[in-house]
Amino acid sequence: MAVVPHKANEFRPHLVRWYGIVTMIVVACIAVGSSQVTQGSILGVEANITATDLLNDTNNERAKQGEPALRYDEQLSSAAFLKAQDMFKKQYWAHTAPDGTTPWQWFGEAGYNYSYAGENLAKNFTTTSATVAAWMASARHRENILNKNYTDVGFAVMDGKLDGKPTTLIVALYGAPASAVAGTASTVSASGDISVMARIGIALQTMSPAALGSLVLLMVGTLVALVAHGHRKRLPVAVQRSWKYHHGLYKAVGLASFMVVLVALYSGGQI
Repeated sequence: MAVVPHKANEFRPHLVRWYGIVTMIVVACIAVGSSQVTQGSILGVEANITATDLLNDTNNERAKQGEPALRYDEQLSSAAFLKAQDMFKKQYWAHTAPDGTTPWQWFGEAGYNYSYAGENLAKNFTTTSATVAAWMASARHRENILNKNYTDVGFAVMDGKLDGKPTTLIVALYGAPASAVAGTASTVSASGDISVMARIGIALQTMSPAALGSLVLLMVGTLVALVAHGHRKRLPVAVQRSWKYHHGLYKAVGLASFMVVLVALYSGGQI
């Protein structure tokens, strides 16, 4: 009666009648709202990202492409820490600070003289795998991870407030020491150039379990509505003569739109 259109429910499953849709939306809002209450002020505490895991995942991606593993470098990690600290202090989210400070200044302050250098940034991811997957989905970030010129890497994961919101910043700095390679120094900072599908994947990976559960519930409702729409010619004659003839399609579009809003509002990861 709730999900399968048939004669007993007049081919209008209860899940996609007005009270079923209201129930789904209320449940989704309560679930997402409760997760925000528990997560909002302690995002950094809940984030399960470490330098060790970032190094392992980075080198796993390099191994797939036949590239040698990067070494963890304390000086680069210190430089990454300085960059994250500067972003919180000056309240910006970019490779270059509002005062013109570039990522390469932190290399110098940490005492790392480079022949090649690169930077990847991420914020508000809660797992290492999601962070590295997002970087690999962007051509420029992927280039930094797989760059054959790099030999060292350093990471910083820092919690603070950015634009008044609890934020977890992740900084990855890649390099090769000046003595390792002769030639002109090369620097690369990766900007976002991600496909729509990759952005959707990143968004889903950064949503809380409660938000994902809400999406699954709404997706079930959308599918039920579409199936009901496929049975519209079997609706009672009186119903066929009203707007309810296409009720399944209208409800599917409405639920899908609500899912888009949820993804937009409750997926915080960015690179």
